[in-house]
Amino acid sequence: MPFKKLHAHLKEMLASLEITAPTPLQSKSIPVIKSGANCYCTAPKESGKTTTLVLTTLQKLKCEEVGTAPRAIVLVENREKALEANDAFSKFTRFTEVRVYMCDDKFHIDVLKSEIFEGVDILIVTPKTMNKLLLLEGLNTRQLKIFSIDDAEFLAQKSAYTDLMAITQSIHKCQYVIYSEKINPMLTRLETHFMQYSKKIVV
Repeated sequence: MPFKKLHAHLKEMLASLEITAPTPLQSKSIPVIKSGANCYCTAPKESGKTTTLVLTTLQKLKCEEVGTAPRAIVLVENREKALEANDAFSKFTRFTEVRVYMCDDKFHIDVLKSEIFEGVDILIVTPKTMNKLLLLEGLNTRQLKIFSIDDAEFLAQKSAYTDLMAITQSIHKCQYVIYSEKINPMLTRLETHFMQYSKKIVV
């Protein structure tokens, strides 16, 4: 059972949320993501994709605060999706030192830069804002361990896809996990860029 092999804090929080058994997606994907492989996780709505993202990210970071540079990136379509992801993480990061920072696109980029500089473990951000931060040298990606893309269908937008290509060229090495309801040709095309040798989990 995937939950039995998770960090003790995560098991405790799952119990407090009365989540006792993994969904089919979680059963298939959690062990693969824990192995360190690049992975496509494809499943319909309400199949546990966001919880999988949260659990595997926190597992990768061992539920602890380390250094100042982000060790995990969660790429989302817009501010609304960023807020949803932030809420999902907050359920599991209570009682930990893990620092989750949501880049609010309503704030000036210099404000975001200065707050990230204070120290972040998990960064939730849109492609446009992350690309800006990288161009302005406001983001250090050298400690990055895992880069997840939530509801990745939005990458069909040319501007988001272009920003993603620029972002990944700035990252030396990390694990990539893409969550979506379907794998479309655009997502498949990523295999020729940064999703080489990726595993496909389909529910």
